[in-house]
Amino acid sequence: MSDGVASGASASNQVPFYSRQTLCGALDLGALIDALDEAHRLGVPETSDCPIGPASGRLFVRGAVLPGQAMGAKVVSIFPENLACGTPSVQALFVLFDGGTGSPRAVLDATGLTYWKTAADSALGARYLSREDARTLLMVGAGALAPWLVRAHLCARPSIVQVLVWNRTERRAAELAATLTQAGIHASSVSDLAAAADSADIVSTATMARTPLIRGEWLKPGTHLDLVGAYAPDTREADDACFRRARVFTDYRPSAHDVGEIRLPMASGALRVTDLIGDLYDLARGMVGRRAPSDITLFKNAGGAHLDLMTASFLLRRMEKT
Repeated sequence: MSDGVASGASASNQVPFYSRQTLCGALDLGALIDALDEAHRLGVPETSDCPIGPASGRLFVRGAVLPGQAMGAKVVSIFPENLACGTPSVQALFVLFDGGTGSPRAVLDATGLTYWKTAADSALGARYLSREDARTLLMVGAGALAPWLVRAHLCARPSIVQVLVWNRTERRAAELAATLTQAGIHASSVSDLAAAADSADIVSTATMARTPLIRGEWLKPGTHLDLVGAYAPDTREADDACFRRARVFTDYRPSAHDVGEIRLPMASGALRVTDLIGDLYDLARGMVGRRAPSDITLFKNAGGAHLDLMTASFLLRRMEKT
């Protein structure tokens, strides 16, 4: 049994625990993107979110059920003040249950799981919506999720030959570009966001901006815009012009309507409910997609417990094969 599995996990009456380190060893982003693609053709799960406690120390329980297949819940603690003492502000576990019997199957560290499923989610959107000949990726934001998004987009679009990195703090952009370069990715940091966006075929954003960073006037025909951050009701990364110029998609309609990136353009009139063309379930089933090479496409990655369930199920299958 792997070192990342709790002692005694092989016993029939105990549930294995898989650490982040162990799960990383089983991770294959390309295979995960394929697994999410397949899962979006199998049925839409029931989901529920339950936040508990004050902003200074909040607990989130996010559950999803695919009847007869799988069910699970991610339990997340958020303590913003932890950063001051060197403890992670967000910590999480995922509990996976058998969908047929309700028996617990595994407990997984969910901190890394969140990065992996978010990056693969965006990459699946890009697989359907970005141009197949995309060559330049602009990564806006240099936080913990950014390198995962870069690697996932490269899996989805192997045609990419150049990665540009922009961040409000230029030092962090340079550090991420150096890390990617060390991994064999042709990456460089940039300071002119407008020029970088104008040259990019795919623009991926992962920030907590409260005022838009990306302007629609910067986007050339054929650009794919992947919006990942700005999940709070008062945050957004793209201006109204982006929504007016683009064909708009999301990963999951029920999740999208709760995030500022969708709510605020709707409030301003830049986006109507009917302008939201489809989500990953529609894309995976071939109901919608890119129409022409000149289309500007916008994909809002809003997340959801169903993606945690899909990713945890994929990881457990990988672990059981080792």
